Amino acid sequence: MTSGQPLLFSALHSAADSSNPEPPPSSTLGSFNCLYRSKSSSIVEDHKNHSLSLIDEVQSISIENDDFPQRQLDETNRSKNVVLECPHQDRRQQVSWGMMELQGFSSSLENSSSTRQERLNNSQQIHQNSIHLEEPFSDEDNSRLVYINDPRRTNNKYEFTGNEIRTSKYTIITFLPKNLFIQFHRLAYIYFLVIAGLNQLPPLAVFGRTVSLFPLLFVLFVTAIKDGYEDWRRHRSDRKENNREALVLQCGNFVFKKWKKICVGEVVKINADEAIPCDMVLLCTSDPNGIAYIQTMNLDGESNLKTRYARQETVSMVQEGKFTGLIRCEQPNRNIYEFTANMEFNGQRIPLGQSNIVLRGCQLKNVEWVIGVVVYAGQETKAMLNSTVSPSKRSRLESYMNRETLWLSVFLFVMCAVVATGMGLWLERHKQQLVTLPYYRRKYLTNDRENGKDFKYYGLPMEVFFSFLSSVIVFQIMIPISLYITMELVRLGQSYFMIEDRHMYDNSSNTRFQCRSLNINEDLGQIRYIFSDKTGTLTENKMEFRRASVYGKDYGNFWHHNNRITHETITEEMNIHPELLALLRRGIEGEETSAAHDFFLTLAACNTVIPMVKKSLSPNSTNSMVEAGAIDYQGESPDEQALVIAAAGYGYTLLERTTGHVVINVNGKKTRLDVLGLHEFDSVRKRMSVVIRFPDNSVKVLVKGADSSMLNIVDMKDDKNAKVRQATENHLTDYSSQGLRTLVIAARDLNVAEFEEWQIRYEEASTSLTERSIKLRQVAALIEQNLILLGATAIEDKLQDGVPEAIESLRQAGIKVWVLTGDKQETAISIGLSCRLLTPDMHQIIINGTSENDCKLLLANAKAKYGIKSANNRDGTLKLKKKSDYDFVDNADEKRVSSVLLPDTGKQNVRYAGGTDHEPYHCGNWFAGSDDIPLALIIDGNSLVYILEKDLEPELFDLAINCRVVVCCRVAPLQKAGIVDLIKSRTSDMTLAIGDGANDVSMIQMADVGIGICGQEGRQAVMASDFAMGQFRFLKRLLLVHGHWNYQRIGYLVLYNFYRNAVFVLMLFWYVLCAAFSTISAVTDWSSVFYSVIYTSVPTIVVGVLDKDLSHKTLLRYPKLYGAGYRQESYNLHLFWITMLDTLWQSLVLFYVPLFTYSNSSIDIWSMGSLWTISVVVLVNVHLAMDIKRWVLITHVATWGSIFITYMCMMILDSIPIFPNYWTIYHLATTRIYWLTILLTTILALLPRFLCIVIHQIFWPSDIQIAREAEIFRKSSDQVGLKPDCDISGHL
Repeated sequence: MTSGQPLLFSALHSAADSSNPEPPPSSTLGSFNCLYRSKSSSIVEDHKNHSLSLIDEVQSISIENDDFPQRQLDETNRSKNVVLECPHQDRRQQVSWGMMELQGFSSSLENSSSTRQERLNNSQQIHQNSIHLEEPFSDEDNSRLVYINDPRRTNNKYEFTGNEIRTSKYTIITFLPKNLFIQFHRLAYIYFLVIAGLNQLPPLAVFGRTVSLFPLLFVLFVTAIKDGYEDWRRHRSDRKENNREALVLQCGNFVFKKWKKICVGEVVKINADEAIPCDMVLLCTSDPNGIAYIQTMNLDGESNLKTRYARQETVSMVQEGKFTGLIRCEQPNRNIYEFTANMEFNGQRIPLGQSNIVLRGCQLKNVEWVIGVVVYAGQETKAMLNSTVSPSKRSRLESYMNRETLWLSVFLFVMCAVVATGMGLWLERHKQQLVTLPYYRRKYLTNDRENGKDFKYYGLPMEVFFSFLSSVIVFQIMIPISLYITMELVRLGQSYFMIEDRHMYDNSSNTRFQCRSLNINEDLGQIRYIFSDKTGTLTENKMEFRRASVYGKDYGNFWHHNNRITHETITEEMNIHPELLALLRRGIEGEETSAAHDFFLTLAACNTVIPMVKKSLSPNSTNSMVEAGAIDYQGESPDEQALVIAAAGYGYTLLERTTGHVVINVNGKKTRLDVLGLHEFDSVRKRMSVVIRFPDNSVKVLVKGADSSMLNIVDMKDDKNAKVRQATENHLTDYSSQGLRTLVIAARDLNVAEFEEWQIRYEEASTSLTERSIKLRQVAALIEQNLILLGATAIEDKLQDGVPEAIESLRQAGIKVWVLTGDKQETAISIGLSCRLLTPDMHQIIINGTSENDCKLLLANAKAKYGIKSANNRDGTLKLKKKSDYDFVDNADEKRVSSVLLPDTGKQNVRYAGGTDHEPYHCGNWFAGSDDIPLALIIDGNSLVYILEKDLEPELFDLAINCRVVVCCRVAPLQKAGIVDLIKSRTSDMTLAIGDGANDVSMIQMADVGIGICGQEGRQAVMASDFAMGQFRFLKRLLLVHGHWNYQRIGYLVLYNFYRNAVFVLMLFWYVLCAAFSTISAVTDWSSVFYSVIYTSVPTIVVGVLDKDLSHKTLLRYPKLYGAGYRQESYNLHLFWITMLDTLWQSLVLFYVPLFTYSNSSIDIWSMGSLWTISVVVLVNVHLAMDIKRWVLITHVATWGSIFITYMCMMILDSIPIFPNYWTIYHLATTRIYWLTILLTTILALLPRFLCIVIHQIFWPSDIQIAREAEIFRKSSDQVGLKPDCDISGHL
């Protein structure tokens, strides 16, 4: 529960009394003197002075807090904004961060001013990047009316959608235009379409009209085939889904009906293990208590069973066969965790909630059948409304590639301008000779009827313009269209090897690595910041009850024991404390014993866990087999399951739970307790309570929750209670320092007047269709006050295997790991130490502010003490001024500064805590430190509420980036996204977020790379992620090995493709300059097309998928090698320009060596073009071979086979008589000078490159080169039987 994860069950309602007193007058809401904090898992931690008091028992509730400034709540889920005023505060602050679901109150509070609204709108950046669960409706007139078993009346009046679903994009008619429209969203495709269109014009027909269309048509065709196949699979899935059958009530009998024909208002029967066809309100189940179990794996990915209930009032309806009534429910919305409705039946108004509805896509389990009425169908079901894909992300390297593509466009423009200008100058110089010149004669000189006719000469300006356009057509492959397809294929191959990596297969959950996005593989090699959740990500999220504080006494040393109680067998192993067990068996006399009894009774009753008894055979004392019931607890929270199992271990076994009662075996005696009402856990109250009636008709409220919300609603007037609170707080601090998760337990008796008032308002709130959750929260405040503190629990959540080692390797790789958790500060620090995130030598800066001014002063103080300068100078990448290294000691002012003693070291660390006044903070003593003082920043969600406004974000940023570790505690989901955006928006560093729960979705979607853990909290994080895996430790291999490989491959792939196309275009450019600036090409049209598609494409793809500069063992052994990625050593603007210079040299050699060699020969231009084609293919493939690091058979086949295929294609083309290059290669290949020319061209072109590589590796070797040489030396030593003593750590 301390994780801030809300329970997924709605309140379980029951009729407590048949005769209820008259309801009081309608309540009005008084003024609020402070912020009523919104639904955000632990955003604002309650201050010690916070008190919740009942101002008027009938009219209003006031929530007071003297330490918080006025804040404005943004009603994102409603139509207007509300201001909650604090008259005594002068400061005004709008808060947008940390509010998962911002709530307001329907009252006569003032609307915000336009100035404040502008500030508020400016602070909503992350809300647009997170899952938005909208409020269904704002008034009852907007509700949906569903007449039970009367679909005609229901649908004729309101025209609801049918139950047919459609997930496909296209139809036969719309496929071609729609698919082409989507494909041409890529600007490169539009570019090549324009080029192909220009080539169709007679004055610009440089290539054959069909040939010019081939590259674009090929790309469009391949993509269309892929999209069409995927959509055909969607159509097939839709048909299969829509044609499934379910039992629907027709004329008094249940008959089979196809899913697509089911309508809203119809009554449907579902049998065991069948899927739910639409969203239905349960009317009856085969269970006598109206319980149904569903599996929501297809909806939210969670494998554990959920419990749903049919209202007892509707059971009689089904038994009598009279299906009548009216359901008034909310409009369709995406929120799968809430449902608000009422049912009008037999003059009664019955509240319906989330626990009464089953959703489409779920599966029925452990009951024979259920009957329900359809309220949402087809596209309006919650499952279909949530069937949206996560936002697509774009590779950082691809964005850089677009920058270089722009430069290539500039080169293309310059070359075309040179050709067009040269053409104009040449025509002007020879304008008197155009009649007889061979290329520009004005009249045809032929022997046919065209002889003497005027040539189509358009005049000098138009000829220059046409020359420019023709040059664009000739040089078009300067912009490599094939690069897009090549990158997609390479990423696909890389993803295959990541998925099949057996080192990233999780045996415990039987899950392998998943690539859910193919666009950002290379980004895995450039990560600089990792933002990690704690629970379920660093830890196992498998809770074990370890310690307890009962009535001020700590019970910390447990026995490990298998508990057995009578005939019920608990299927879990327990940790039993003998002294506490003995205390419980004394009876219930005495304060301590009574408190212990209520303590474990609360653990057993105050939850939503469902006991499921599984029949099995077990031997008895006489070795004969008897039937025993093994209790398996099904719950949506691992914390709750651990607490229920612990209660059972001490003799308080939960046996049965229904909508109206629970049965608990108390030390062998079954006790039935009536559940009169349940206020489920939410992250505003951060607690859960249940109202119980005992067999003696006494009524008690049992409460459990986070210490931040529980300790300030405890009755402090009682001296004994105050002493218990002090002792419990000490125990909580001790538990948290050990990394244990804590909950506080409390209870109190309700007198008749309190109970009746609560019951009336509870029933009113639970049947409200507007703002039900807010009203229920207000009602809970009536009874959740003046509680008797019973104690606290401590649950252990163990670290996952390999987490400390993984974090240490990531740290050595230069990656900063930040932990963002909803747990307590002490718990997070303890876990940080145990997983080596925090080290004993780190100076911990702990920021706990209670106001905007506090936080501002605390941040400024910390920056001043450590000499941290503001990062004001940032151009492209963040440039930080070198910080002065100072440390400071503890301050004597205990009001604001306290010291924390690190375990095992005795090292004092500065802790900043906000005070009530704002005098200047004392700085303490300065002392000079070394250049490597490690800093760790620990900050809570309360401080982040104030800091994550634009005025304080830079201050936090300056401090955080100078710390090796940042731990954020008590943070809400949107605060997690805000921290990620803090780094992402202010630096060029790549960010990665990893988590396992729904509260991590916004963080995962905000980061450059999002990774979901397949854990205990469902698969929502997985479904929103780019990659998914089973354990955090796999992140080490994913980044250091696959991330490094992917980045090195893609970086080289892009540069090589630029080089490969540019060298070919420049070769054509030199020819155009030597041919009177005409755009007639010496290379055939088909060779120009095949060059990028066939001749040189396959080796590029193979190398991009298979090449490895270093082995995985070396990369894991030396994590610092990962730094080459975020330093952009494989792809940067410097390398691009060097590549272009090399390309320029190679193109000159490529053109002029064959030209000079055959200058005195009589070969024609087509023979020269054939020689140039072969030479450029050999050159680029040998160039590629020089850079290949790992040669395997397929690499040899692809590289040298590419040259062979080029020869075969040219021989085929030269064998066609209608082509002008007919039989040219057969004449050339028979001479030795032809082969020597190719050899000489290749050597001269690559010689400067070879020399530069050798010199650079000798005098300025990179880390990767050093590691590679050490790896080669190690292999050679192994082959000759030597044991190399080679450690390159000092060189990296």
